[in-house]
Amino acid sequence: MRIIDAHVHLYPAEVDREPSAWAAAQGERNWAVLCTRKRRDGRPVQSLPTIDTLLATLDAAGIERAVLLGWYWENGDTCVWQNRFYAECVRAHPDRLSGFATVHPAAGEAAVLAEIRRARDEGLIGIGELSPHAQGHGVDEPAFLAAMALAGELNLPVNLHVTDPNSRPFAGRVETPADDFVALAQRCSATTFILAHWGGLLPLGDPRFGQLKNVYYDTAASPLLYDASVWTHAGAALPADRVLFGSDFPLNLYPKLDQGPGLVRFVDEAVTSGASAAVMSVNAARLLRLS
Repeated sequence: MRIIDAHVHLYPAEVDREPSAWAAAQGERNWAVLCTRKRRDGRPVQSLPTIDTLLATLDAAGIERAVLLGWYWENGDTCVWQNRFYAECVRAHPDRLSGFATVHPAAGEAAVLAEIRRARDEGLIGIGELSPHAQGHGVDEPAFLAAMALAGELNLPVNLHVTDPNSRPFAGRVETPADDFVALAQRCSATTFILAHWGGLLPLGDPRFGQLKNVYYDTAASPLLYDASVWTHAGAALPADRVLFGSDFPLNLYPKLDQGPGLVRFVDEAVTSGASAAVMSVNAARLLRLS
């Protein structure tokens, strides 16, 4: 079965050398809280692998292509920095990697729109992962809405972080109200949105999501949030043509079982649980125009 991982994160080597110091220097506190924290046993929640390690991990899991997602950075300069890095990654490995751009409306509307156009011209194919709730602005912020409108105009899907309201507390957790996603999808009806992490399972209890034809969902970080039954009950409730396989690499998805990201185990869980070819690759290939 062809497999496309639609939710992967990657950072330049300079971040791996001193991640906490780098985050402090850049003013990226939220990233540091989420990505450099350790579990109770002292192990990190994730590694910071190189691009070569990512490619080797994809090979081991039988994943044909990965989509590099940006981060919901707190500063516009960090967004630009990651976008340039992703453009380099895609140019170096066009057969294995695609990339999304990231933006922050605090940079100003003109700068944000110019950055989106530049990223598109450099080969990036979407926007996100964004999180207005973590980035400190509302979904009705004018520069953000202008960016979402341009994404629709340029046919760039937008990935948004979603927190399950019933999830357990953890460092860096932010609330992401269902009303915001519904309002945004309705207001920007020409834009396609991908709600990460099974959409926080919001659609299972909110019939409004069933009316949103421009909303997709990915499965990122699934084993950290839900047991394997989610593939059955969420898979049955969500539109079969609008679910994308995604891992949230390099998070360690099975901390009790693996030392690393656990992509081999995650692919096996998805397939064993009955994930269709549509979920594993066809939907992403169609939506993102991947050959």
